[in-house]
Amino acid sequence: MILIGLMSGTSADGIDAACVRIDGVPPELRWRLLSHVSLPHPRPLREAIFSAFRPETSKVDMLCALHFQLGEAFAQAALAACRAAGLQPGEVDAIGSHGQTVWHIPPGQPETPSTLQLGSPAVIAQRTGITVVSDFRARDMAAGGQGAPLVPYVDYLLLANGARSRAVQNIGGIGNVTYLPAGGGPDSVIAFDTGPGNMLIDYAAGRATDGRLPYDQDGRLARAGRVDPQLLESWMADPYFSLSPPKSTGRERFGVQRAKQYYDAAAARGLAAPDILATLTAFTAASIADSYRRYLPSPPDEVLISGGGARNPALMDQLALRLAPCPVRVTDEAGLPAQAKESVAFALLAYETLHHRPGNLPSATGAEAPVILGSVTYA
Repeated sequence: MILIGLMSGTSADGIDAACVRIDGVPPELRWRLLSHVSLPHPRPLREAIFSAFRPETSKVDMLCALHFQLGEAFAQAALAACRAAGLQPGEVDAIGSHGQTVWHIPPGQPETPSTLQLGSPAVIAQRTGITVVSDFRARDMAAGGQGAPLVPYVDYLLLANGARSRAVQNIGGIGNVTYLPAGGGPDSVIAFDTGPGNMLIDYAAGRATDGRLPYDQDGRLARAGRVDPQLLESWMADPYFSLSPPKSTGRERFGVQRAKQYYDAAAARGLAAPDILATLTAFTAASIADSYRRYLPSPPDEVLISGGGARNPALMDQLALRLAPCPVRVTDEAGLPAQAKESVAFALLAYETLHHRPGNLPSATGAEAPVILGSVTYA
């Protein structure tokens, strides 16, 4: 089958679309990346998404309209991936769309465990003429799971190594890790959200530059500053880090509200903007390294990074420092482009759904059983 995977993560900076040819049956899947495109969200759409993220600014009519607006954006990204692969839409079997998460309530909270991703699959199917698999997280949560992380099953299929243990660390808005023991089967996989990824850094970069920079480009701001060790230690006391896996988190804990608190606290201590960026960057790296020490059975032989964080040299330097002597590389070096990994994952999860096979790992999400993920909207 030829499938397109669509992903807009917690950073909400745009849509990644990967066109992938897949055949075979796990664990003997064969795949080839035919194209990968990234479409940044137009500023008005990104502002609407960020308004939807915040309970104090979100409204029911806004969510209703945004659901269809994002459907249009996802459809255009899918068509762009078709063109980049030299294909007509009729040659594509299906689209796997993660959607845009606007709120996520994992088990263990006072509220009902639930998750909400926007981006109407009906709009995507209508505009492209391609069958769409969507709403992947809900079924795992219905089975008692966290609804996240879902990519570990794909990490296992594509990146497991018989001789070396690997920690596959995605750094999007939130950080999540998949630990793949050398030669282990799917039941041996450990995966969970490590905590903040780029969200806190992105907020600080925007605030420090009066909105000129949506993220710390090439880590320049952080590299110009110094880490405040006292402040870093206080942030590392967040109770999320002492929760045992399986666990997941998102904007409800490490979003703009928390970012504002951190920035204000740092500014009150007299830190200049570069120092705030340096400390927040160190916080993301420290939370990742701390989670490995706490929850992985042994240090990995290597760490493979994907997501937007792989493009931040300041963050990569901090990770190398805190995870030494373990080598820190990008997933490109293992054959899977770092920027395409998440969108490839949802193409593959859609492939599994259409073959009536489960796509979650209960060891990662805490679900009571493997379940077939997603809902299908036919073209």
